[in-house]
Amino acid sequence: MSSNDIIVSLDIGTSKVRAIIGEVNNGAINIIGVGSADSEGIRKGAIVDIDQTVQSIRNAIEHAERMVGIQISDVYVGIQGNHIALQTNHGVVAVSNEDREIGEEDIERVVQAAKVVALPPEREIINLVPKQYLVDGLEGISDPRGMIGVRLEVEATIVTGAKTAIHNLMRCVEKAGLRISGVILMSLASGVISLTKDEKMMGTVLADIGAGSCTITIFEQGGLAATSTLPIGGEYVTNDIAYGLRTQSDQAEKIKLKYGCSYIGDAAEDVKFKVLRMGSNVEKEFSQVDLASIIEPRMQEIFSLIKQEVRRLGYHDKVSSYVLTGGAVTMPGTLALAQAELESTVRVALPDYIGVRDPAYSSGVGMIQYVSKYMGARGTTSTVKKAASSRKTGSTASSKPGMFERIKNMFNEFI
Repeated sequence: MSSNDIIVSLDIGTSKVRAIIGEVNNGAINIIGVGSADSEGIRKGAIVDIDQTVQSIRNAIEHAERMVGIQISDVYVGIQGNHIALQTNHGVVAVSNEDREIGEEDIERVVQAAKVVALPPEREIINLVPKQYLVDGLEGISDPRGMIGVRLEVEATIVTGAKTAIHNLMRCVEKAGLRISGVILMSLASGVISLTKDEKMMGTVLADIGAGSCTITIFEQGGLAATSTLPIGGEYVTNDIAYGLRTQSDQAEKIKLKYGCSYIGDAAEDVKFKVLRMGSNVEKEFSQVDLASIIEPRMQEIFSLIKQEVRRLGYHDKVSSYVLTGGAVTMPGTLALAQAELESTVRVALPDYIGVRDPAYSSGVGMIQYVSKYMGARGTTSTVKKAASSRKTGSTASSKPGMFERIKNMFNEFI
């Protein structure tokens, strides 16, 4: 592999930590490795135990490394949560080239100008998403490179987050021995892979339903319009099953994944399974219909809350469809229930890559696509093997230059 064609994304979720390795060849992306580990230290999408989270990250990274046979040193990290906020800003610069041709440097300067915004001390910028560029007042330009003009402007959406949440996330990744190439809003990354250009233009709600939280992102006029996070997800379904069937949570999770159905009408009475009851050695038999009667009300509540949140954000009459993604939407019957509850056009989005054709991987694969498309990968793995080995040797590598410097200085004194 060449040095600049690998991008690694890290999706730190409530139930799983996923590391996905993508190889970029002439703009085409191949997913060559996936590492997954049970997530410890995360509750409802927020870090509650640094050491446990660090260990989960290490486990996921090592799993991915073993699959591909390389060592990872640099990762792009996804972030989400109810601390995320959006605001718009405007940047203006004069074109610097003598021939007035707009180049990469001008775009970088106007983006930096748009980042100059008054923020409370407890918040910082995560991403900046250009809505449109303007060249000498001409609107609606998506890429001004190569155009002739005197004044370049950008209208952008600034994504901000709480410093505490961002720095705790970065601290966990760094303690796991990794370097952070960038922090990316996960719902923005999911939008790249889950939504078509027309869906982004007409107004679409992207609902990413994970284990501990549900992130609602609204796209309109081709860009990010609003985002919100609800503290509810697939974990609540698991808890309901554990309570309803009087069994352990880990057993309830296995039953949900194997026999779960979100819609009673799609469940089969003849599909039976046995459950070991809590506090005894007695097994009791249930049908898939019994299980669906527990799951359906909770899934109905989740979709009802999504609908209410879209209304609260002021977009109920502006959106034309809903797109579902995330691990909790994989259950049979989810689509039928969502269509009935949301009273709208609904579809489930999943990445179209071998090995990751599952809505749970949308954010991780979306980050790789986002970096490849908008951030130019920035040579993320020019030090994949070298830096990974240096993190294992520790401080020995860093002490060598100093030693050579001292020897050189000693000889200089004799000369």
